[in-house]
Amino acid sequence: MTEIIERPAAAGPITAPNWGLTKFLDPLRIPPVLRPRGRETITIPMVVQRQRLHSELPESTLWTYAGHFPGPTIEVRSGKQLRISWSNEIDGEFPLAAVQGPITDGPASRPGRDLDRPGYSIIEGVADLPSWTVVHLHGARTNAGNDGWAHNAGLKGTSQLAEYQNQQQAMPLWYHDHAMAITRFNVHTGLTGMYLVRDDEEDALGLPHGDHEIPLIITDRNLDTDPATQELTGQLLFKVPALPNGTLIPFTGPFNLVNGVIWPHLDVDARWYRFRLLNAANSRFYTLNLVDENNVPVNDAVRLIGTDGGLLPAPAELPKGGLTVAPAERFDVLIDFSRFKGRKLKLRNADPQLGSIEPDLMEFRVDDRAKHDPFKLPAKLSTSYVRLQHGTTLPEDHDHVWVALLLNAAGHPEMWDLQQVDADPGGPGIIQIEDPNGGLKTFRVNGRLFDDTTGIFIDHDRWAVWNLVHVANGGPAHPIHVHLTEFQALFRRSFTTTFDQATERTTAPISGFGDIPLEKYEEGWKDTIIVRPGQWVSVAGQFGGGTGEFMFHCHILDHEDEGMMRPFVVHPPEVAKFHVHPGGGHHHDAARAAGREWLGAG
Repeated sequence: MTEIIERPAAAGPITAPNWGLTKFLDPLRIPPVLRPRGRETITIPMVVQRQRLHSELPESTLWTYAGHFPGPTIEVRSGKQLRISWSNEIDGEFPLAAVQGPITDGPASRPGRDLDRPGYSIIEGVADLPSWTVVHLHGARTNAGNDGWAHNAGLKGTSQLAEYQNQQQAMPLWYHDHAMAITRFNVHTGLTGMYLVRDDEEDALGLPHGDHEIPLIITDRNLDTDPATQELTGQLLFKVPALPNGTLIPFTGPFNLVNGVIWPHLDVDARWYRFRLLNAANSRFYTLNLVDENNVPVNDAVRLIGTDGGLLPAPAELPKGGLTVAPAERFDVLIDFSRFKGRKLKLRNADPQLGSIEPDLMEFRVDDRAKHDPFKLPAKLSTSYVRLQHGTTLPEDHDHVWVALLLNAAGHPEMWDLQQVDADPGGPGIIQIEDPNGGLKTFRVNGRLFDDTTGIFIDHDRWAVWNLVHVANGGPAHPIHVHLTEFQALFRRSFTTTFDQATERTTAPISGFGDIPLEKYEEGWKDTIIVRPGQWVSVAGQFGGGTGEFMFHCHILDHEDEGMMRPFVVHPPEVAKFHVHPGGGHHHDAARAAGREWLGAG
């Protein structure tokens, strides 16, 4: 275990370019691949590992899956069941140093604890955390008992036996820790990895594979410094800004990593490659461009062929300005390097945000020799894809779920699931929305914290439309993830918000709706979607493949830990008829009433 230095860091930012680290020095690390055979149980231990994040750094102490950061890439065939025993074998102290500093001083932009600077302090309790872990396979359709319920974490010496049916089309899932209230810290230690489902439809496309199919797991980190020399120590540093009222801003760090390496390079042949892209950062949104030696975008060499939930119907170009990837989003990306023989390209972030100084992520070094490439970009990808349309591919008989995203009276982000009421009862916790076709909907908050009353119940195999309404005047965008299902975005709308933060309610019905065109890739299957302030995003998914109590939440891990997570239940419809809710009626009847059509929500 690396000694955690408690002496204050020297005043002032580290001014050496890239803090003394050479960009693009180290090769990209490729996680090992596990390909289990059929119905079997494999054990994946969680263990302490010392690993260099850059060859010019000392080793960092990490918590890992099977000794790797990121963890092994698990590959399975669609329909082939797999059981995994996630074994907690983590010894020693918590490997993060956690510090907060005043937002006006820009603490996220530089390494070191800065404890000699005004307003900086240790975040109490983080150093005392035990190895308390639970694994969530993000995007999996599985029973709730296998889903990684946040309260069901276990201490060292215990195992979590999870069964994954893999009754899903080819798609990129990922696994990570999900322990209640400390997910942001546990994931930050290194507990993350990729999980790929394969099927015949994907195989038939002849996509680049083997050495030409590579995961790119993007994260950001901060590191401590030696107070005497200001040299980086390799110690992971969870350093966050604090607002004057004490609210902590989610973590961002000055070092971008790909596959656990700071600013790596990858030697590539002059041919097509397939990259399985994952944003595994705590909170950072990346807007990615492929650029040449002069930082000029060459995105016309890039095609998107898939999203969180599998293949798109046809290849799509990158959006103008680059591809924005929120935490937990995955993209299946093809790059044609054949026109760049002997050149160097970079993956570059055009949206630096708070705490980022270096926009470059990694470098591609293209071989100068021509390569025979059997792959030809097809005009059509997924023949099984169906675009959801109301009344046809989306059944008319479906449920509605309403969720409000907001800033509460204290200025902290919250997520409310809503219950419709007949009239405004007055007081806080009320959201009113005006129907442009006439009429008014009034909702009251049902739950605002994870352990509040469960208010969402959906019949197994039933379709549900989730209406995600970001009513805050400003504040952050939220990547909202719903467990158990893949969904399609039906629409994205802007509106004029009247939510009053001080009274925690709308002062007049929300109105002034305008359609925002969806990006072509947003029509694909997803399980995480960005909702920005003043936007209403409607998504539709079918809730099959598992039953029990699941979670939906913001995938900014700091927000999730601090309250932006709520439960919902999927149960057989035959059981729902007998399940009495706190108001006295039956959940089955309440769900039908909530599904009435209005506002074009379907």
